[in-house]
Amino acid sequence: MVTQRRVLLFSLIALPFAIAYGCDKVPLLAPTGAAISLIPQATSVSLNSEVTITAVVMENGQQFGGSGSGGAVTGRVGAGTPVQNGTVITFTTSLGRIEPSEARTHDGQATVRLVTGTSSGSAVVTAFSGGASSSLTLKVGTAAAGRVILTTTPQALGANGGSVTVQALVTDEGGGPVGGVPVTFSTDKGSISPSTAATDGSGVATATLTTTATAKITATAGAQSGTATVNVNARGLASFTVAPASTTAGSPVVFTVTPTAGANISNVRINFGDGEVRDLGPVSAAQPVTKVYTSPGIFTATATAIDASGAAESPFSTTVIVSAAAVGLTASSNTPAVNTAVTFTATVPAGTAVDHFVFTFSDASIPPRTTSNPSTTVSFASRGQKTVRVDVFGIGGGQIGSNQITIDVQ
Repeated sequence: MVTQRRVLLFSLIALPFAIAYGCDKVPLLAPTGAAISLIPQATSVSLNSEVTITAVVMENGQQFGGSGSGGAVTGRVGAGTPVQNGTVITFTTSLGRIEPSEARTHDGQATVRLVTGTSSGSAVVTAFSGGASSSLTLKVGTAAAGRVILTTTPQALGANGGSVTVQALVTDEGGGPVGGVPVTFSTDKGSISPSTAATDGSGVATATLTTTATAKITATAGAQSGTATVNVNARGLASFTVAPASTTAGSPVVFTVTPTAGANISNVRINFGDGEVRDLGPVSAAQPVTKVYTSPGIFTATATAIDASGAAESPFSTTVIVSAAAVGLTASSNTPAVNTAVTFTATVPAGTAVDHFVFTFSDASIPPRTTSNPSTTVSFASRGQKTVRVDVFGIGGGQIGSNQITIDVQ
């Protein structure tokens, strides 16, 4: 009898501990009639990132949110009260992972994170507790791409072409940036590098286009693409010519600068190849430029157009062959008497630009003479053969030709 009483007493004492132990092991689940609603922090998720998802659990409530495409919130909160604190909600996903996979409610809410990796697609997130459940679909990576906006800096290049920075902004349907997704770049002119780049945290992927002609660029992310055009301006000059292409020193040649129709040229700079450079200023029509080369040689002249932005284009060039001028020299007498005046006269082709003449004499008693006049008069004090030379110098000081004759003084 005593033994039975002891067993009964022990059982009464141990019962509360057993009940408490059992309650701790059995999770608290949502009661019958509860509703779970899922609310995402964002409707799309970048690759290698995460998004917060909140489960709202109400007793006798009406489910809302999560049923729209891409996780858009729909419906409205119904009447109800939050479930008991500590109610366990279990989460699963078809893509990525949920951290933590179980969460306990506080004031009717439990928050977890969807963590994505390198795979794009649709993540179906499901939350359940007791007999209540709810699902939410979020687009991940390229599946979230709703639009690709392509921009270039600068938007246009000079006639020589060059390089521009290309940026593709990838956004979801709501306009939010999508990071970590690969963007493929292509162009119909020139080259673009890299051909594939991943968007950063701001949803921007960057590449560089190099081209010498107007180019159309396309950027593709998933099923979405965007385009942009980089204009390469037409050459400012259509041609640069010279006539005649072969001449003699001191004779004028005419260069002609012809602009491209409609070109906006702020200046054309001509380098004549002999050290002289001229700026013509704005040129809107064919413009002749006269030039006199003052010394023989082969000269390469260039014309460089400068556009309104100050950028210089690749120059046009042309070549001029300049020969020594044909200089004639005569004497008023080839056999003059001693101490008799003799006039020496130099001649050059018509139109030759001459600055001065230098006469030199083999008779050391007569010093050289420099004159702007083609003639000079001297007399010789001794008999014998006398040689006279004339050197002709053009405008600018270059020697354009020479000649000499010999006379016999009697």
